[in-house]
Amino acid sequence: MNTFDAIAARRSVKKFDPEHTMTEAEITQLMNATILTPTAFNIQNWRFVVITDQSVKEQFKAIGWNQAQFSDCSALVLVCGDQQAYGQDTERYWASTDEKTREIIVGMIKGYYGADAGLCRDENLKSGGMAAMTIMLAAQAMGYDSCPMSGFDFEKAAEIVKLPAQHDIIMSVAVGKGDEAARPRGGQLPLEDVCFRDSF
Repeated sequence: MNTFDAIAARRSVKKFDPEHTMTEAEITQLMNATILTPTAFNIQNWRFVVITDQSVKEQFKAIGWNQAQFSDCSALVLVCGDQQAYGQDTERYWASTDEKTREIIVGMIKGYYGADAGLCRDENLKSGGMAAMTIMLAAQAMGYDSCPMSGFDFEKAAEIVKLPAQHDIIMSVAVGKGDEAARPRGGQLPLEDVCFRDSF
């Protein structure tokens, strides 16, 4: 499936086949695609908890207003971000470059993020949002359906997965085999209402 087809075909599916199981190879393929998502300075600050254990998915359903997508999907991917990623062995993010370039960029990374915790959270939101979209498009290309979900108790979710303190939850993405067709699109705004050239 080409990229434009995946974008057009991707829909938020509300009902999944609860009997379907993704193979480990499929999950690995999905997440290997996901970690190619860009991040500022290549700090790769997104973190993912892939949930396939049925009892854990049921816990998410309980903290997510009983939405069946949580429990019936094949894999629930909790998209998170590490606020301290910029300072964790920072040189590894540029390990494939020459030493001088690496030294310059690593200095920029630490200088940019080190003094602003709010900036680190903002970066998590941006990186995590892009990663969630990668998950959905990659799943579509693999023949799977998906549903982005933020309707759950983030604090309780953090407790369930034992999320370290310096991490933010961005959203979750349910992935699986749809059990019914997606609802018709609610109505797309015309391009000229949302896209402007050079200025508003």
